[in-house]
Amino acid sequence: MPQLAALIAENFDAEVRFLQALVRVPTDTPPGNNAAHAYRTAELLTELGFTVEKHNVPASVVHAAGMQSVTNLIVRHRFTPEGPTVALNAHGDVVPPGEGWTHDPYGGEIVDGRLYGRAAAVSKSDFATYTYALLALKQSGLPLRGAVELHFTYDEEFGGELGPGWLLAQGLTKPDYLIAAGFSYQVVTAHNGCLQMEVTLHGLASHAAYPHTGVDALQAANRLLTALYAYNDVLRTRLSEVPGITHPYLNVGRIEGGSNTNVVPGKVVLKLDRRMIPEEDPAAVEAEVRDLIASTVAACPGITVDIKRLLLARSTKPLASAEPLVAALQRHASAVFGEPIPTSGTPLYTDVRLYTARGIPAAIYGAGPRTVLESNAKRADEHLVLDDLKRATEVIARTLVDLLQAPR
Repeated sequence: MPQLAALIAENFDAEVRFLQALVRVPTDTPPGNNAAHAYRTAELLTELGFTVEKHNVPASVVHAAGMQSVTNLIVRHRFTPEGPTVALNAHGDVVPPGEGWTHDPYGGEIVDGRLYGRAAAVSKSDFATYTYALLALKQSGLPLRGAVELHFTYDEEFGGELGPGWLLAQGLTKPDYLIAAGFSYQVVTAHNGCLQMEVTLHGLASHAAYPHTGVDALQAANRLLTALYAYNDVLRTRLSEVPGITHPYLNVGRIEGGSNTNVVPGKVVLKLDRRMIPEEDPAAVEAEVRDLIASTVAACPGITVDIKRLLLARSTKPLASAEPLVAALQRHASAVFGEPIPTSGTPLYTDVRLYTARGIPAAIYGAGPRTVLESNAKRADEHLVLDDLKRATEVIARTLVDLLQAPR
């Protein structure tokens, strides 16, 4: 499709500037005060001739979820009244930059063909990919039918329920296909699920000079940590049949406890993350983890435990109904990148599950390297290779033409 390639090449400098502008507005989550980024994105989209809907999630709902502001965006471009609707979703929220950067995390600096900045790869890059793919279709004049929607959302880091989940629950969209932010060298058709829990161990604080008068919650936490990490040995034997996904695993990501060095800790809080392969049943997984915690704590005299579920994100399995979309992405990605582009699963959990739970066929594809690690996503010096951005934009545009082409 040389016409599309020419339009994307002609617009590419503007596409890079568009991405730089998005990287320069922080969207650290937490704290999750992301409405300003949505409004800046809306300005940029309006300048390109798109009509932008701003959907503000009520403040009370946002605050209850632990964030400060969420405004989701929808762009709808209809070619004809009839025909399918293809949605393109990317999230603007991202973890804080952390330490170790050698480039400004909000600078959008370009060095040796790489654009640096927090969310440059995951996934503000696909705000640019999807916007400029749609712009090329508009400018091409090709006889297309149906519609394209851009869903730019701001709650992926906290589970997506106030991003795509909120748009879907409010009846604001129901596309026939979905493409979600991803990387360029594989078409992802499945992903892990995730259970996150907060475990609070209660003992009895006492003066460190009289430890026998207290009940040490930290010693109980140490015993529980040993049991949880031993549980990973069991999980490594439960292998997934989905390429790209290996086995379930559990991680303890945060520990808080104690009040001072001279006080026996009376309370310790653990936050854990249990990844679930597509073959697992989430209810059974949660019951298993709860039983492990309860049985371990029962062996600690004087300790009580509270267990709170923070997140239950279901996995996504490959869907037969997504085959036309997956085939088109593979075909065009292989042609544009000059190598076979496989399908794969990913151990991440994504907002795609919120669409597939409603029966919407979906695939994950966008601008980026072969692996998450190569992009430094969630680490210092996150970056995007600009050649990947340009080629992925063409892949998305060509795929949309396949799905929206008027019958001959």
